[in-house]
Amino acid sequence: MSRYIATRAIRGANLITQEAEALLNKALDEKGPETPVAFPNTAYYLPTILGMTGREITKLGELPPVLEHAKDLLHPVPSAHCWTPYLGETLDSGMATLLSAEIIEAVRFVYGEEPGVLTGFHAGGASFTSPDGAAGDGNGRLNGPIDDIQLRAWGIQLVDGRMPGFAAIVGAAKSNEVAVKIVRELQKRNILIFLCGNTNGRSMIQQLQEEGVEMGYDTYIVPFGMDTLSAIYPIGFATRSALTFGGMKGGQAKDILLYNRQRVFAFVLALGEVDDLKYAAAAGAINYGFPVIADTRIPQILPTGITTYEHVISMPFNEIEGKDDLERAEKLVQKCIETRGVKIKLAEVPIPVPYGSAFEGEVVRKKDMRVEFGGKYSRAFEYLRMVDMDQVEDGKIEVVGPDFTQIPVGGAMDMGILVEVAGRKMQSDFEPVLERQIHYFVNGASGIQHIGQRDITWIRISQAAADKGFNLKHFGEILHARFMADFGAIVDKVQVKIITDPALHAEWLQKARDAYDYRNNRLADMTDESVDEFYTCTLCQSFAPTHLCLVSPQRLGLCGAYNYLDCAASYEINPTGPNQPIRKGMMIDRERGIYGGLNEIAQQKSQGSVQEVSMYSIMTSPMTACGCFECIVMLIPEANGVMVVSREDTSMTPAGMTFSTLAGMAGGGLQTPGVMGIGKYYLTSPKFISSDGGFKRIVWMSSVLKQTMAAEFTEVAAREGDPDLISKIADETICTDTDGLLAHLEATGHPAMMMEPMF
Repeated sequence: MSRYIATRAIRGANLITQEAEALLNKALDEKGPETPVAFPNTAYYLPTILGMTGREITKLGELPPVLEHAKDLLHPVPSAHCWTPYLGETLDSGMATLLSAEIIEAVRFVYGEEPGVLTGFHAGGASFTSPDGAAGDGNGRLNGPIDDIQLRAWGIQLVDGRMPGFAAIVGAAKSNEVAVKIVRELQKRNILIFLCGNTNGRSMIQQLQEEGVEMGYDTYIVPFGMDTLSAIYPIGFATRSALTFGGMKGGQAKDILLYNRQRVFAFVLALGEVDDLKYAAAAGAINYGFPVIADTRIPQILPTGITTYEHVISMPFNEIEGKDDLERAEKLVQKCIETRGVKIKLAEVPIPVPYGSAFEGEVVRKKDMRVEFGGKYSRAFEYLRMVDMDQVEDGKIEVVGPDFTQIPVGGAMDMGILVEVAGRKMQSDFEPVLERQIHYFVNGASGIQHIGQRDITWIRISQAAADKGFNLKHFGEILHARFMADFGAIVDKVQVKIITDPALHAEWLQKARDAYDYRNNRLADMTDESVDEFYTCTLCQSFAPTHLCLVSPQRLGLCGAYNYLDCAASYEINPTGPNQPIRKGMMIDRERGIYGGLNEIAQQKSQGSVQEVSMYSIMTSPMTACGCFECIVMLIPEANGVMVVSREDTSMTPAGMTFSTLAGMAGGGLQTPGVMGIGKYYLTSPKFISSDGGFKRIVWMSSVLKQTMAAEFTEVAAREGDPDLISKIADETICTDTDGLLAHLEATGHPAMMMEPMF
């Protein structure tokens, strides 16, 4: 262990713990011990403190024991002629730093000093994207802790490899140009980026903002704070990953640290001068198995043990081999990826703008737009069809009709995207599966916005992307490259037509709509009884080791991203992958959907923690969940029914808990009768908790579901024989408590009040 690093880390830990003690004592004197303490929109209290100590902190008076624990972890700062500390003493100091930092941040929230508007410098015209996707103000805003809704929204990307890990960048790059290059290289690899701290008063947050780089949840670039203390938020995110997806409980410190070392592929990139506090924070990160890579000359810790690879590695920026600073920045990122062992899946896409999943949520606003297709002023559609081998010329891309150069800036035009594929293993049932990928593939281009699907597609090209040379043909380049890279096992040839010619557009739009109708009817006719096999989905086991999804024609995966045909296509693409066919086996309980074959695979894949699974009941052996679910269904005993809470809903519910708190009961591979996570379209299935009364049992539902699925729920209500059923279901605009709920149900005559008891 380097004496130099240990001394500075121990000194930094002592100083920050003293600061935490002074600030906490001040808050206790001025605010009182009963003052509430919380990080907003999270179910995990102060997550690092909860994870490491098991303490559920809700008020200031509960923090002194945590501070005392942090002080117990401290060690004396070695003098010049004293002993050389061991690694364990340095790691203790790192953990004391994390606990003290979270105390300080929590007290800052008490004083209303949570992350806010950046001040003290000019924004240069750039803005941040706020968590709800709205534009920030001219100066931009900093994020506090990642809210639980966003954590779960990222969940499926974390577990299926699209988001292979995260980088916590502390400090500032050598120049603005280098800062942008580092971020773009990480985005290209789909690495989630957290920005913290500064170097001599200069932060990468400022550097990116001055260069017009959009930051926020949508772009995978999350600015936390201008000081090193804000690094506690990435650590809190890592802790909550273990609590959310791994089924860990507060106080299981060793398990949480091992979980992060083995399953959360994160690293720290320390830029610029490293002071005592940064050394201490780095020691805290190493506890989690996260290596630290610095671009300055500092002593290295290279032996393996705590982290999978190196602990601390020094890569002095000016000594990295490369012809210029941008090449050195690229090699620095490559070293970070290698050091943590992050598995990257990249497809080369020959277009003139950056490309990667990190750009999928990018928003092109009206003022930044060159042209749009679809939306309010035009019609756009996308249609993928299987054709014979001799009808496809692989790699052929045609633009049929005018391009957008003649359209005024900010204008609109009709467009159709026709993708024709051929393959020896291709099946017509896979067409909608592949067609849905167009959304993700197109959205991967920086400066391109894609919303919707089928004939309600809405695409925007930004002026910046157009200035770099992006044109209509590049849509075809993206689709050819990605389909061949991602679906090469079933697709042998791909050709693309971009149709803007008015007559041809109308002709193919009608053909596409006919195909959409055929598919709808085909899927509607497929039932659980009509097949002998269901599919497993083990994608989330990388984060939730005891969870197993069972996917049937009438019950999609709880993340909403995988239905029965998706799993069938996945199996064809990768026969040894996460989606495997499983025979239903002997019928044990037809009404509840309990089968011998499903129970056997559940026991095997859950490491024995689950013995029985019911496909159609919430009360008897419900399916487990990881944390990626779109909705939570929960029994409301007083109302003889269930409520459905969307992950977009942050409001209080009649259960007295928000989505974030409920998620701790439903996720982590737990099997809890009366609570389960689901994909939202399972609500429309005739098999939705059918053994417990079905859709008529829903007494309360998040209004966002009512609004976004109005057409589907209207059909369900008609199927249930009660056309007014949706209006009888309460939401947060009507009531958020059981008394109000019961009053609403009585007044509207909700059928659940007259049904047999659920338990």
